[in-house]
Amino acid sequence: MTPTHETWHAALHRLQQSGTPHVLATQVTSAGSTPREPGARMVITDDAIIDTLGGGTFEWQTISAARTLLQQGEAGIHLEAFSLGGRSGQCCGGFVNVLLEVFPGAPQRIALFGAGHVGREIVKLSAPLPWQIDWYDSRPDRFTKQDAQQPRLNCYTLASVTSVMDALPTGGHTLVMTHSHDEDYALISALLKRPDLATIGLIGSDSKWASFQGRLMRDGFSPDEIQRVRCPIGAVHGTKLSNKTPYAIAMTVVTELLWLTDQPIDRQTRGLDPVALRSLFNDTATHSS
Repeated sequence: MTPTHETWHAALHRLQQSGTPHVLATQVTSAGSTPREPGARMVITDDAIIDTLGGGTFEWQTISAARTLLQQGEAGIHLEAFSLGGRSGQCCGGFVNVLLEVFPGAPQRIALFGAGHVGREIVKLSAPLPWQIDWYDSRPDRFTKQDAQQPRLNCYTLASVTSVMDALPTGGHTLVMTHSHDEDYALISALLKRPDLATIGLIGSDSKWASFQGRLMRDGFSPDEIQRVRCPIGAVHGTKLSNKTPYAIAMTVVTELLWLTDQPIDRQTRGLDPVALRSLFNDTATHSS
């Protein structure tokens, strides 16, 4: 829910911290009579509008363009030109350029099952990264008030394995490290029924994984399905550490996730195309003269 009377910069901070998709719209140039001045900003989400560029058809068109870009789900910078007497049909008759900066939300979703020592270290190490972590534990006393206040971290009591499966997003990454081997197995067998998940990781020794593979085979999973599970997690480039402290294990798990989630930088995130910039300045000069 959007707070009442929230300013655009407060909204931008809130949405960046939560990993919610949004667009920052900035009026970068103006010529003639316009509702607002260059530097005016507003923030747009799928279901909210914070602040204003002046209202009217021009603003509605800006919101529509921003939401179309959000639906495409790609980060980037886009330039929109509005002739207020032409494209926007407003009586002031000026000309504005609006920069739309699209933030599609946290690029990666991680479902972490288990709030033990290793799980807590993973959360701490992941805090500076642009991941959204959904943290689950069947023990309701495992999460603190500080956990609930951490950006891009959602804490949930795991009431049942079945109920949480529908909540996991397509393309998400999962890590299983609960306090119970039986709970781990129930989660792994349920996760294997979600072929749309990006990765499935399980903490454990070679002997634990051998035992799980036997159980999964007896429960009807094929070898190809079972091979979707990484166990043990954190074996970066196939090498396992002899250091078994929670911090060291968490370091290797986060490093492994960085490799698994690594994506090339979209050209759009590198700035506006020079052709668009030349057009921006030429159009502004024309309408100012």
